[in-house]
Amino acid sequence: VQLQASGGGLVQAGGSLRLSCAVSGLTFGNYAIGWFRQAPGKEREGVSCITNSDTTYTMVDSVKGRFTISRDNAKNTLYLQMVSLKPEDTAIYYCAGRNGRIITSAMHRAESYVYWGQGTQVTVSS
Repeated sequence: VQLQASGGGLVQAGGSLRLSCAVSGLTFGNYAIGWFRQAPGKEREGVSCITNSDTTYTMVDSVKGRFTISRDNAKNTLYLQMVSLKPEDTAIYYCAGRNGRIITSAMHRAESYVYWGQGTQVTVSS
């Protein structure tokens, strides 16, 4: 199983990025997939999750209305569209997945996910 995150980079505050996570080695449509991020000196936090039934959840209040998670099951790819980026969004962003259902109260927990990508750096300058 491989998850390959890409799309990160350096952007000015107010800018946009779209992260992608290409997944192989599993039946993508059966998996709940999420995005996490980890800023320097901080714990990894769950940002957003999309279930195997395409229900989306945003776990971080500060990104609501700015970040949109989506998936393309035909391409085995997960996306995170980020707009109106802020310096506090600077972090390494990781994609993660687990087979089957995931309960809402566990979506923000890293231990709820089995497979992880390598991360992509997002840096937002002020």
